[in-house]
Amino acid sequence: MQDDIAEIFKNASGRVIASLYAQIQDFELIEDAVQDAFVIAITQWQETSIPENPSAWISVVARRKALDKIRRNQTYVRKLEKLHDLSVMTYTDDEFSLNPITDERLKLMFMCCHPALAKEAQVALTLRTFGGLSTEDIAKAFLVPVPTMAQRLVRAKRKIRDAGIPFRIPEPKSIASRVDAILAVMYLIYNAGYTAHTGNQLMRQDVSAEAIRLTRLLYNLLHREKIDFAIPEVMGLLALMLLNDSRAPARIDAQGNLIPLEEQNRMLWHQDKIREGQQLLEQALQMKQTGVYQLQAIISALHAEATHSEDTDWEQISVVYSLLEQMMPSPVVQLNRIVAVAMTKGAEQGLALLDKLENDSKLAHYYLFHATCADLHRRLHNWQRAITYYQQAIEFCTNDAERRYLNNRLAEMQTYLSP
Repeated sequence: MQDDIAEIFKNASGRVIASLYAQIQDFELIEDAVQDAFVIAITQWQETSIPENPSAWISVVARRKALDKIRRNQTYVRKLEKLHDLSVMTYTDDEFSLNPITDERLKLMFMCCHPALAKEAQVALTLRTFGGLSTEDIAKAFLVPVPTMAQRLVRAKRKIRDAGIPFRIPEPKSIASRVDAILAVMYLIYNAGYTAHTGNQLMRQDVSAEAIRLTRLLYNLLHREKIDFAIPEVMGLLALMLLNDSRAPARIDAQGNLIPLEEQNRMLWHQDKIREGQQLLEQALQMKQTGVYQLQAIISALHAEATHSEDTDWEQISVVYSLLEQMMPSPVVQLNRIVAVAMTKGAEQGLALLDKLENDSKLAHYYLFHATCADLHRRLHNWQRAITYYQQAIEFCTNDAERRYLNNRLAEMQTYLSP
């Protein structure tokens, strides 16, 4: 049950923090209060049961803990007027349901993405708050040591407090400076749900759904305020999320094991999400302001259009990846382009291109690089080379479902070498 409680807190933290922050603007105080509520829940819920509305329970307990900390801490004397507001706060079931989110959460997002903060700090802090990601997970996403990321998060929270960064949706003219960071956050939150960094589940669909909801809210805000320049990329990102999310039912089997794209039952894909994603993408492209999210959505749409895996237009996908690489140079984008090239021109050519990335330090611990090398050697029946790369991929993979898949592939390769 402790794992279930931890998941609930990850999912509820954004809503709870936004609600409390509306009353008292101090990240560290609120996070401590939510953590205290988590400790209490582990004890109480295991002895009784998980309440019907856990988010409301967390909010009430965290509020009480925040009140206690304010009363004890002399540095909050000037904030005593907040005590009454906090003490009379009430929560309804609707407020903490999974129904449409409130403006408080969008206010919190814009605050986290204030231009006074460094771009990486903006993204990391919002991931921590809304994505429920641990400091360790965020450090992995940024490819930096955990202590470095922990320091960045602490500095960002204290800067918000000390600089008095406002908790509000900014004026339309100020929104522009934060859109890029917010889009990056939404993208990373979605990916954290689409393939969980750690744990025994491949996906955290609640996190993916949260990213989609937040992106819809951002789109509606930009549309309402007529911030036209940002709309195509927001539409592109929303299309990308929906098209990728359409595959969720086919990505795992009944036991929670990963099913690779080429082996998925495409009849299980959500057609409604595919249609909405395609429509959004088409509308975005008509605005002729193509960006990186629209390009990625095109790739996802090309996969969605293929009735069978062998019908996939890999040549067109490789072209789009080349365009994406020009806009967003990255060894990960290069890796994906090489996969597309290998699917069109053969595994040998793919491996020749991968050799050029072998010494890239950013890919040294990136398990998908080693898994890709392993898969191409498998296709060429280079069993021993495939085994070596699968072993390296397993070493760096932190998701249990993906690791099980890699172990199964490794075992398969080893049978070919058995006498």
